[in-house]
Amino acid sequence: MLKIPRLNIGKISLLVAILTWMALLFVDLVRLFGALNQMDSGMAPEISWALEIIFFILVFLFYRDAIQKNEGSNFLELIWKAASTGLIAMGISLLIGGFYYLMGESRLSTDPLLKNLFYHVNFALTTLFLISTTQIWRHLILYQKNKTVIQQWQAFEVILLLSMFFIFFNQNTFDYAFIFGLLFMLIFGVVLSVNLKWIPYLTFKEKWKSLLFLVIILVAISYLFVQLLSYSESSLIMVNLTDNLFLLGLFGFVFVYALFSFLVTLFNLPTSSVFEQKLTEAISFQRLSQSIQPGQNEDQVLDILVDSCMSASYADGAWLELNVEDGTPAIHHQRFISNQQRQEVREKINGLKAFEESLKDSRGQNKEPINGRLMDAAFKSVLINPLVVNKEWIGNLILLKEVKDGFNKEMVGIISTFVGQACISVENYRLLNEAIKNERYKEELQIAKRVQQSLLPSELVHDEHFEIAGFSQAADEVGGDYYDIVQLAAHRFALIIGDVSGKGTSAAFNMSQMKGVFHSLVQLDLEPSEFLIKANVALSKCLERNHFITTTYFNLDTVQRSIKLSRAGHCPTLYFDSSKQNAEFLSVDGMGLGIVRSRMFEKYITDKTFQYQPSDVMVLYTDGIIEAKNKDGVEFGYEKLKKALNEHHHLAALEIKKKIMEKVFDFTGSTHLSDDDYSILVIKFLS
Repeated sequence: MLKIPRLNIGKISLLVAILTWMALLFVDLVRLFGALNQMDSGMAPEISWALEIIFFILVFLFYRDAIQKNEGSNFLELIWKAASTGLIAMGISLLIGGFYYLMGESRLSTDPLLKNLFYHVNFALTTLFLISTTQIWRHLILYQKNKTVIQQWQAFEVILLLSMFFIFFNQNTFDYAFIFGLLFMLIFGVVLSVNLKWIPYLTFKEKWKSLLFLVIILVAISYLFVQLLSYSESSLIMVNLTDNLFLLGLFGFVFVYALFSFLVTLFNLPTSSVFEQKLTEAISFQRLSQSIQPGQNEDQVLDILVDSCMSASYADGAWLELNVEDGTPAIHHQRFISNQQRQEVREKINGLKAFEESLKDSRGQNKEPINGRLMDAAFKSVLINPLVVNKEWIGNLILLKEVKDGFNKEMVGIISTFVGQACISVENYRLLNEAIKNERYKEELQIAKRVQQSLLPSELVHDEHFEIAGFSQAADEVGGDYYDIVQLAAHRFALIIGDVSGKGTSAAFNMSQMKGVFHSLVQLDLEPSEFLIKANVALSKCLERNHFITTTYFNLDTVQRSIKLSRAGHCPTLYFDSSKQNAEFLSVDGMGLGIVRSRMFEKYITDKTFQYQPSDVMVLYTDGIIEAKNKDGVEFGYEKLKKALNEHHHLAALEIKKKIMEKVFDFTGSTHLSDDDYSILVIKFLS
C-alpha cells in the first residue's frame, strides 16, 4: 500500500515564500528594465501587489508553524529570537547603507537595478522581522488564555488579513481611508498590548536580560521604519512595496507591545525579589505538601522543613530539637551553627522568661511561635516554632538571625504555615505507617485464622452407630474454642471439646497447645479423668498464670453403647434421653485446666459413665452459645438451648446443629456482634 508522507507546512511555506519573493523581484526588475528602455513591459502593479500578499501569507504560515513547534521555549528565548531577527535585518540594512556610503557619487551608487535589488532584500528582511515578532507577541499575549483575549486576537488577525488587500482599493495612495485604517490597527494593537501577564514570572536576572532584548527590538524597528520612509521618497523604486497598510500596522503593533513590555518590566524590577521570594515560598510549601512519598520518612520531611523555613526567613542559623522519652531533646538538622554556639544560645533562650514558660508548656494545641531579641555575640534574634502533631507537642524548630528584630510578622506567619504543613505531613506519615501495620496485622490475622481453622478437624470421624456434626465461629478473626474426635479402636472413640479463657490471638495460641496435648495423650488410651490430670500437668507448664482452659473429655464405645466422660470446668453437656423424650444437662464436677497447678487438681476430677440408647442426642457446646446476647443484653441461656433440642431431636445431627444455630442467630439479630466464640458439636446415636 502506498504510504503518503506527511507534509511539513513550515518547510513548504518557506520554500514557496522564497520562490514568491524571487518572482516579485523578477517582475519588478522587468518593469524597471522596460521603463529604462522606454518599452512596455506589460507588468501591471497589481501583479506585484498580489505576489506581495502571497509572500506575506507564506511567511505568516512559516512562523506560525515554527512558534507552535517551540511552545516549550521560555519567555526569554522567545524575546531573544525576535531581537536576533531584528539585529540581522538591521545589520544587513546597515551594510547596504555602508556600501552606498562607500560608493559615494559613483555610477554604481545610482544604478536603479542594484537599488531595486537591495530594496527587495530590505523589504523581505523587514517582513520577516515584523511577522516573526508578531507571532512571538501572540504567544506572549495568549500565555494566560481567556475567551476575551482569544477573540480579540482572532479579530486582530482578520484585520491584518484585510489590510493586505487594502492596497487594491486605495491604489497605494496616502489618503484618509489609509490613515483611518492605520489608526484603527494601532488602537487595536494598544488594546492587545496590555496583556503582559508573563512578565511577573521572570526572575530578576531574566528581567534585566529581557530589557536588553526589548531595547534591541525597539532600536531595530525604529531604524527599519526610518529606512522604510527613505524608500518612500526614492524616485528609483517603480512599485512601492513598503508603503503598505499591513506592514505599517505591524510596525505600530510590534513597537507598541515592545514599548509596553519594556516599561512594565522596568517598573517590575523593584518587586522582582519579593515575587521571587513568594515563588520560593510557594515551591517550598508544595515540596512540604508532597514530601510524604513512598520511600520517604518523617526525618526527610523535617529536613525539607528546616531548609524551607531558612530560605523563607533568610535565617542565618537553625536547628530542630525533638522531645524524647527521658525529656532530653534530640538535636536534628543543625544548620550553620556549631554545637558550642547552639549550647550557648540554648542557655540564653532558657534564661529568658517568655521563652522558658513557652518551652515548658506541654499543651500542644495551645502552643504559638514566639520571637524576640537574643543577647548573643553572633545571633541577635530568635524565632521558636513548636511542632505539634495530632495535638501532641513533639519539639521545636529554632531559627536565628544575626540582626535584631529579624523576624517580622509576615515571616512568622509564613514559617508557622510551613511548620503546620510539615506537622500534617509527619502525622500523615505516621498514620500511613499505622495503616500499613494494621494491614499487615490483618494479613497476619487472616493467616492465623486459616491456621486455626486447620486446627479444627475438617472431617469428624464416626461409624455407622452415630452421626456427628460440628460448627465453630470466632468472635474475632481467631478464637479459643476447640473440638476434635479420634478413633481409638474399631468401635471406640475419644471426643473432646474445650474453651480457652480470653479471646483473640492469645486464646488461639493456647488452643493450638491444647490440640497438641490432646493428640499426644489420646494415643495413650487413658481414662477421661487420667487424661485431664496429665493434660493439666502439661498445660500448667505453658499457660500463663492468668489463663486456663475448660474442657470435657469423652470415651465412646459404640458396641457397649457406653459413654464415659470427665469434665474440667466446661459447660454441662446437654443430653436428650429418647426414653424420657426430654433433654437434661449432665451434672459432672470438675475444675478448669491450669487453675490448680499441683497434684491437688486430682481431687477435683471425676469420671461418669452412662449407657445411651438409639435416637439419644448429645450436644456439646461452649459458653459463647448460652451467653449470646440480644440487643437488650438478654442472654440466650440454658433453657432456650434445651428447648431447641427438645423441638428438633428427631432430625439428623447436621439438621439439629443448623436449627440450634438458627435459634441463636435469630435471638441475637443479624447486626449484633458476638461477644464470644460460638462452638457446638451434635452427636446423634442410631439404632
